[in-house]
Amino acid sequence: MSTHESVAPATGTERIQQHRRYLMCRPEHFTVSYSINPWMEPSRPTDTARALQQWQTLYDTYLALGHDVDLIDPIDGLPDMVYTANGGFLIDGVAYGAKFRFAERVPEGPAFMEWFAANGFDVVEPAEVNEGEGDFLLVGQTILAGTGFRSTGDSHREVGEVFGREVVSLTLTDPRFYHLDTAIAVLDPVEGPGGAERANIAYLPNAFDGRSQAILRERYPDAIQVSDADGAVFGLNSASDGRNVIISPRAAGFEAQLRERGYTPVMLDLSELLLGGGGIKCCTLELRGAVR
Repeated sequence: MSTHESVAPATGTERIQQHRRYLMCRPEHFTVSYSINPWMEPSRPTDTARALQQWQTLYDTYLALGHDVDLIDPIDGLPDMVYTANGGFLIDGVAYGAKFRFAERVPEGPAFMEWFAANGFDVVEPAEVNEGEGDFLLVGQTILAGTGFRSTGDSHREVGEVFGREVVSLTLTDPRFYHLDTAIAVLDPVEGPGGAERANIAYLPNAFDGRSQAILRERYPDAIQVSDADGAVFGLNSASDGRNVIISPRAAGFEAQLRERGYTPVMLDLSELLLGGGGIKCCTLELRGAVR
């Protein structure tokens, strides 16, 4: 991995690294044999060995930063299992399972729920179409929920009932940014004592409709607004531990914005996996509060 020393933040804020636990899946069967998003072009060749190498660098980076990484076994015929963020949404040891929109990914839902159950989580089987942490992001005590392309609006009601938390619905309008985690990055995973005073985000305004943009401006006045150019290289599909933010090396403007706020950007290339429409966050599902 390539890392950079952080510079003194302009705000004077000292960013606090939070220990995280993630779930990942080796892309042993990665290929693009069908198209369910604008990034997927089956006619373009994919290099599974290169995808594995890039994925391994991400895995090694998490370990080097002191985080825990669990693995779910890949299943032949399910090339998108590498995008574990879509496999569920977990808070306080409860796992709300995924129910995928497209038939090609439907079998992933039960596979992830079996893993959650076997690893000490209380599993809630979904009734509504949702794609896990791809469309649900925890910011402080609030769940930001995306709709427009994958997860349905009814899943926003359901996730709120499961976790008993406020849910803020946001509508995505650009098919390139078909999941919420391609257009919003949660910069502070812990809010309050021991973490950021107020959890902040970075987001791509033009990925949302006008109503959603207004909500984001009002709720997160200090958010980093990322340029279209940085959004287009999946700059926001990133993972943050509160201090270190792992991002695409092509998102140069976002890198500079993070430094200005006192975060430490960690540049990591996942370009091969982007051929399937996924990036750093797509390959990373946060496991919160598992019972060991």
